[in-house]
Amino acid sequence: MKEQKIKTILERGVEEIIDKDLLEKKLYSGKKLRVKLGIDPTSPNIHIGRSIPLLKLKDFQELGHKVIFIVGDFTSLIGDTSDKESERPMLSKETVKKNLKKYIKQVEKVIDIEKCEIYYNSSWFSKLNYNEIGEHANIFSINEFISRDNIKKRLEKGKRVSLREVLYPLMQGYDSVKVKADVEIGGTDQRFNLLAGRELQRFYKQKAQDIMTNPLIEGLDGRKMSSSWGNTINILDSPKEMYGKIMSLRDELIIRYFILLTRVDMKDIKRYEREIKKGDNPKKYKEKLAFEIVKFYHKEDDAERAKDYFVKVFSKKEFPSKVEEVSIKEKEMNIIDLLISLNLIKSKGEGKRMIKQKGVKVDNKTVDDLNKKVKIKKGMMVSIGKRKFKKVK
Repeated sequence: MKEQKIKTILERGVEEIIDKDLLEKKLYSGKKLRVKLGIDPTSPNIHIGRSIPLLKLKDFQELGHKVIFIVGDFTSLIGDTSDKESERPMLSKETVKKNLKKYIKQVEKVIDIEKCEIYYNSSWFSKLNYNEIGEHANIFSINEFISRDNIKKRLEKGKRVSLREVLYPLMQGYDSVKVKADVEIGGTDQRFNLLAGRELQRFYKQKAQDIMTNPLIEGLDGRKMSSSWGNTINILDSPKEMYGKIMSLRDELIIRYFILLTRVDMKDIKRYEREIKKGDNPKKYKEKLAFEIVKFYHKEDDAERAKDYFVKVFSKKEFPSKVEEVSIKEKEMNIIDLLISLNLIKSKGEGKRMIKQKGVKVDNKTVDDLNKKVKIKKGMMVSIGKRKFKKVK
């Protein structure tokens, strides 16, 4: 059992480990490791792409290791641009405070909060003086920073790179010093920041942490899952919304989602993969995936109800039994204005995108004309995508 769990830790959802041989020896030695993960509250929602390292923390936790979860309430003010093609704007303290309200509630859906240490990195960064920051900065060169792929591309395109961005890897690295991390987990885009932790630990005469990078997952539109792109499945999504989003996933991502976002046995996943390749309908396995993920973040009963709802509304083309009704006084409206009045979209730009993607329906008929005039009638059903419905009162 222990051997299988170690194999899962070292192989499942892992891109790179530095130093793998050393980490493997530590895991088999029985030494209790301090395993660190930090997440910045740049959005009020944690999407399930973040569950890749969180599930890895869960694996370590189940083997008896101490999980260290750092809430980057200070680093989020500075902003990490490791995964960005442009400068990330600085957040205000008010925005960060607002984003933090349900953060731990989301994390505890994956890991056992009672058994882990939680830190807010403002507790040490707010006390650092300029001399200490200078010492940290002296460890690294500008050449090391600008050689990073995304920074290099921005400079080649003439885009701005602020000095503030140079500080972020030092800050993430200093987190490792403060918690005396043995292992740090992060996405492949975090590699430079993770390595910075090793250097800063050496500076403070600590043993350098092993680092583990995880793959990044694609979102609903095929691009990297990102809150700023709105292509996410969020931990706090309702069961119906979560199930529906997963059912809209591209078929080629089904197995990847199983591997990275669940702990379904790999033997079963490989069998699913073989059967899909033989011509079995991918929808069947997408349903298994949706059920598994909803069950994990909610309850099995919730997953059952979400599945029934999806079959009724989308497979049988029936409308939901309960749909919010909105009063519309006008007799005729432009389709985009109607969508805004029904609170189905937040902007005209979003409405135009949804119409172009054939995601807007009036009484189950697709609207493909941006300038369409809609005659308003009582009981009219208007929908956006597969999950948003409103009825005209």
